[in-house]
Amino acid sequence: MSAPTTRPWTFLTNHAHVLLAVARAPDARVHDVAATVGVSTRAALTILGDLEDAGYLRRERVGRRNHYTLERGRPFRHPTTADHRIDELLAIFTDPQGAPAERGAPG
Repeated sequence: MSAPTTRPWTFLTNHAHVLLAVARAPDARVHDVAATVGVSTRAALTILGDLEDAGYLRRERVGRRNHYTLERGRPFRHPTTADHRIDELLAIFTDPQGAPAERGAPG
């Protein structure tokens, strides 16, 4: 009997991954964001538009590139997590002080 096939999935959505990619590199090109997240450039562009339309980031044209500014105080969209802000997510995945691997081992 063969092992059951599992579908790949992640705990975070592509929207969250794009948000984290932008937090790490606010001047990244859409192509680079897409490559980081593992989605097409079109999908990254759509997600960036969704995040901008919902007020989670602002896009400013600087020369021939975009610069993204995150609105860190915005709440999560789902009702069960709406009492949390995206800066909490950003702290976990982009702030070395918030990352579990960087915390000291229990004494």
